[in-house]
Amino acid sequence: MGNVTIVGAQWGDEGKGKVVDYLAREADVVVRFNGGNNAGHTVVIEGEKFIFHLLPSGITHPGVKCVIGNGVVIDPLVLIKELENLKAKKIDVKNRLFISDRAHLIMPYHKAIDILREEKRGAKKIGTTGRGIGPAYEDKVGRRGIRIYELLKPELFKEHLKDVLEEKNLYITRVLGGEGFDFQKIYDEYMKTADILSPFIKDTSRYLKKWIEEKKKIIFEGAQGFMLDIDHGTYPYVTSSNTIPAEVAIGAGVPPESIGTVLGVSKAYTTRVGGGPFPTELFDEIGNALRDRGNEYGSTTGRPRRCGWIDIPALRKAVEVGGLKGLIITKLDVLSGLDKIAICTAYTIDGKEIDEYPPDVNDLSRVKPEYEVMAGWKSPLSGISSFEALPEEAKNYLQRIEKLTGVEIYGVSVGPDRSSFILRKNPFIS
Repeated sequence: MGNVTIVGAQWGDEGKGKVVDYLAREADVVVRFNGGNNAGHTVVIEGEKFIFHLLPSGITHPGVKCVIGNGVVIDPLVLIKELENLKAKKIDVKNRLFISDRAHLIMPYHKAIDILREEKRGAKKIGTTGRGIGPAYEDKVGRRGIRIYELLKPELFKEHLKDVLEEKNLYITRVLGGEGFDFQKIYDEYMKTADILSPFIKDTSRYLKKWIEEKKKIIFEGAQGFMLDIDHGTYPYVTSSNTIPAEVAIGAGVPPESIGTVLGVSKAYTTRVGGGPFPTELFDEIGNALRDRGNEYGSTTGRPRRCGWIDIPALRKAVEVGGLKGLIITKLDVLSGLDKIAICTAYTIDGKEIDEYPPDVNDLSRVKPEYEVMAGWKSPLSGISSFEALPEEAKNYLQRIEKLTGVEIYGVSVGPDRSSFILRKNPFIS
């Protein structure tokens, strides 16, 4: 038995929440290690939808402990709302939720800065969610951040907030043209969150060390996707954290060897939200059909997602840098009914095939995808519970993805519900 790391292999929105929820039935612990409430991990249980922005996707399983690691930036107001939603559904998190005392807080001024900057960028906007994630990480790296343990020390929090807010208000009002914030209002609001969150704030790396020594089965749950990684993604159209498996060690506070089996989640096609290059994007009726059939609208923002064929060069890059042992393919059912399905197998630029993923987004915007076309399948996939029972054309499609990426497909999702999942290989024992 070992640990499992689940990361997005595309531009996020791949269905990681569903995958983690499914695997969590066999796990002891689930850990979020990066990002913030720009994540929107969706879990559907017997038709009831749960969307988790900060809480790990294993939280609906009564026996599973859930950890929000130090690499996550936390908006306490959002977290409390999620906890209230769980309470209303009679899901108890007592003695099951652990929040790293070293995690950084998202403050109201972070959200204001995020939104005002995007407005100033105009047509050159990045496509941020406006949740304050980037500005919070900036303050973390700039050594101006406020960590969640400070909520437990009111005088320290007060002093730190006063120092930071003076600078932030000057920047917001004089540079960005926005309205400043009142110190007392922020202080009072965040002190209220301290009363609610204090029982959960712990030195989580110590707990994880203990559970690792006890051979507990741990899932490390990534947010966003490989192509949004701050270093390896389509910079600058990326998120503000590292999204690759190596971030587990830093963002959860565990030794690198604890990462375990690494699986990348990919849709059977490709989507992207916001700006940035997207080589296989479709602008025709098929792209519109994928959006409608797949309900491709952001769970965090509600924005429509751009849709296109599956992109093998991008997946290969994720496999190569992320050390992926396998893939999990989601939303295979969305492709049902198409006569033909295309796979992007390579890129050309200026008429020449390239064998690397371009670091320059200007080059990536100019590449032409080379497609291999396969026969589609007509029958719906709902109710299918084994790989063997899939239509031959669907199996051929999946096997071609395996061949082109060089890694196995461990599981396939054939519908939104928790039960609509085919596990081909158990990652805990692989």
